[in-house]
Amino acid sequence: MAVAKSKAQQPDAARRPSDKAEDQTAAPVADLGKEQELAAYRDMLLIRRFEEKAGQMYGMGLIGGFCHLYIGQEAVVVGMQMALKEGDSVITGYRDHGHMLACGMDAKGVMAELTGRRNGYSKGKGGSMHMFSAEKGFFGGHGIVAAQVPLGTGLAFASKYRGKDNVSLTYFGDGAANQGQVYESFNMAKLWGLPAIYIIENNQYAMGTSLKRASATTDLSHRGAAHGIPGERVDGMDVRAVKAAGEKAVKWCREGNGPIILEMLTYRYRGHSMSDPAKYRTREEVEKVRSEHDPIEQVRLRLLQKKWATEDELKKIDAKVREVVNEAAEFATNDPEPDPSELYTDIYA
Repeated sequence: MAVAKSKAQQPDAARRPSDKAEDQTAAPVADLGKEQELAAYRDMLLIRRFEEKAGQMYGMGLIGGFCHLYIGQEAVVVGMQMALKEGDSVITGYRDHGHMLACGMDAKGVMAELTGRRNGYSKGKGGSMHMFSAEKGFFGGHGIVAAQVPLGTGLAFASKYRGKDNVSLTYFGDGAANQGQVYESFNMAKLWGLPAIYIIENNQYAMGTSLKRASATTDLSHRGAAHGIPGERVDGMDVRAVKAAGEKAVKWCREGNGPIILEMLTYRYRGHSMSDPAKYRTREEVEKVRSEHDPIEQVRLRLLQKKWATEDELKKIDAKVREVVNEAAEFATNDPEPDPSELYTDIYA
């Protein structure tokens, strides 16, 4: 599988000196029709509005503990979900709300978990970083950096062991990419020919240190080279590029070729978590990405240019999405807290 050569519409913060000579060739993008563009717009907008509301509720004290927002990275998970089928599995780290929504989990249940309520996906006991839905094929956000990588490898092993042609998507960030358990997982996945797609969401700063200051090799798509695992760099701000890369990776795994790595060059607009003032980058840098490479705005402009939607129609979609999010917030605010007896359920003794 060839390494993608260009980063069309890629955020400037993601560009590196070695990229300049590579921008001559256009990266492959999926040819989305009207319905797919509209679906991508709705799905990304739902994640954006949900995360904005979660940030507000955190500021009001309705959400406690850690809370990591996905604003800016929406095209990655939405584009990848477009390449999957029923039975495929998804697992990620603690920046996980967007993945849950993209997998089809109910916004009310996700928000109720954030507020620690009875009808949250983990009965109010997991919070932002620890909820899952086996029914939707989502096997959790995980609070320990890179802990999900061996688990995602295990999901791929289960698929192969059971003789199914399903794939496992394991998401982790550029910071987690330096963890030792990642490479132990790569080794096993290659050795056993597992249908594992490792998606590195490279948002440039990990917890707050730029990639070039934290990593000896900044092209993370090459991280599997020692194990013979192919990799591809993808414009993670363009849902079409993500879908195209996702379809190739899924095909590669379903045909029995073993694991593959996709490095998604993306960007988060907010701090690492709600307590992070993000002083390690300039406001101008963030605004430049927002104004020139926003994943949702790119889809909105294409819909308008192709006359697949009018401004009024897109405003109605936004209004409906806001209604869903507001209902989720209302539910999560008024849902009862768990009974104290829940402290003794779902535990190992």
